[in-house]
Amino acid sequence: MVLRALRHRNYSLFFAGQLISLVGTWMQMVAQPWLVYSITQSSFWLGSVGFAGQIPVFLLAFLGGTVADRYNRHRVIITAQTASMVLAFVLALLTLSGKVAIWHIFVLSILLGVVNAFDMPGRQAFIVELVEKEDLMNAIALNSSIFNSARVIGPAVAGILISGIGAGWCFFANGVSYSAVIISLLCMRLKPREAVDAGRSNLSGVLDGFRYVQRTKPIRAVILMLALISLAGMPYSVLMPVFADKILHSGAHGFGILMGATGLGALAGAMSLAARSDTRGIGKLIIFASGGFGAALILFSFSHWFWVSALLLLPAGFCFMVQMAASNTLVQTTVPDRLRGRVMAVHVMTFMGMAPFGSIIAGSVAEKLGAPHTLALGGFACLAGAALFAIRLPHLQLGASNSMQP
Repeated sequence: MVLRALRHRNYSLFFAGQLISLVGTWMQMVAQPWLVYSITQSSFWLGSVGFAGQIPVFLLAFLGGTVADRYNRHRVIITAQTASMVLAFVLALLTLSGKVAIWHIFVLSILLGVVNAFDMPGRQAFIVELVEKEDLMNAIALNSSIFNSARVIGPAVAGILISGIGAGWCFFANGVSYSAVIISLLCMRLKPREAVDAGRSNLSGVLDGFRYVQRTKPIRAVILMLALISLAGMPYSVLMPVFADKILHSGAHGFGILMGATGLGALAGAMSLAARSDTRGIGKLIIFASGGFGAALILFSFSHWFWVSALLLLPAGFCFMVQMAASNTLVQTTVPDRLRGRVMAVHVMTFMGMAPFGSIIAGSVAEKLGAPHTLALGGFACLAGAALFAIRLPHLQLGASNSMQP
């Protein structure tokens, strides 16, 4: 059953709160780069702000994972979501008052990145406390479907608001939407969870997650593949305002449609994974998704027709989500709970942490070569990574068991 994880009360609350909150998050994720581009007309600044928002995750997620293992994950997430809400309201106030400057956006992006460095490993590790183990894979896939349902709705609404009344109201709506997830978290009834390694305060405890990934070949291979996709492919969203404005001539409304098309494809990918009951064949799935994502980016980079471009973003979103969620599922169903927060921190550092480097590289290269050539290069890199992963696959035994050990 595709929705079987929803039979758990706590997960149902989490599902509903996250769905509302993530619509607001996606509105801000669409409105912020559009605001940056409106102020600067610069691909470099698009990449720089993307870098500022994501580099704290790369630098600090290992601390967030340690906190998620040693302290109450429920309280950590509530604190982080509250901080994110405050930052959204500050950006809304600055924008609506007409006083916003590029340095405001840059600084607020850094602060939000710091919050995400603690929020993301905590949320990833928290899912296991909301469902029984047999429903964990379904819960992870449904979590991806929440993210991508919002990815369809949020950009479409943001496009309308930006062109109608301005980006500031998108930031305000995001701030309000955080109340949904905070309320859902406060309504949960959770069993006490004993802190892990509570007596270990040295660096060894922090590095346990890295050691586990390094020693476990299947997990190491999957995370390296995810790093390449994040570095070379994920920056396509950073360059999307350039495509919408300069190449497809569709404005803010078209920008929202393009981002929504990506989300629709990603939602389909998440739901296809939700129907799976185990991880068998997941290695081949990762190869297909990585290669398909690269091919879709290449084709998109050559398109000058708006609706053709929008259609090409459907398979791009589908393949990107399948690759990301399949990697997440494999890691979550493999790692022991005592290391879950720290290993998921490595996963988050890989997925979100490589993206800032990809953003700054893509923004700089696009200034020299143009956005289409930059995106095509990223697509070719994804194809090359998929080919290398395919060569290594017979030695990895991915999906052969849900209890692999190093």
